Amino acid sequence: MAQTSEVDLIRQLREKTGAGIMECKKAIAEATGDLDKAVRVLREKGLARADRKAQRVAAEGLVCSYVHAGGRIGVLVELNCETDFVARTPEFQELAKELAMQVAASNPAWVSREDVPAARIEDERQILRKEAASTGKPPHVAEKIAEGKLEKFCQAVCLLDQLYIRDPNVSVKDLIKQHIARIGENIVVRRFIRFELGETKPAA
Repeated sequence: MAQTSEVDLIRQLREKTGAGIMECKKAIAEATGDLDKAVRVLREKGLARADRKAQRVAAEGLVCSYVHAGGRIGVLVELNCETDFVARTPEFQELAKELAMQVAASNPAWVSREDVPAARIEDERQILRKEAASTGKPPHVAEKIAEGKLEKFCQAVCLLDQLYIRDPNVSVKDLIKQHIARIGENIVVRRFIRFELGETKPAA
């Protein structure tokens, strides 16, 4: 009987738990490929069903402010949850502060990829394609190089795709999912704004 591939295991584990891809991958590695053990690992960590909770409406929350570098950088982040009770908890407020610090340090331009204008993505893609083609690589190789750099561009400019400043093994999106699992409510970054002293135009 053929051995189940890691991709299939991840898919099955996501279907069973609703957890994120990276969390499933880590759980499968920890469980040495045993699906049932991987489910248990996720449940023990409180990550199962986090993705499904992420479908619920989040209309409460708070606006968190953060000032950095002796007053040179200021950030406002609106973080939403489902109830005012959760919005008042220290854990939720700490997450909001962490996200504001992330914005201050990493300077994203948008919350998620869905927020990036299609024209901006296409412009970047065309620039990267020309850049890759100029290296003399075969067209199919140049295309892969361009798409890889476009992925890195999105990771740099989209808050949810950025690597968490305190743990580069975790994305901001996964950090939020961990809190969704622990708190038991959907959590959504609605918007943010970042001010830097002397700045006159957007970063992206």
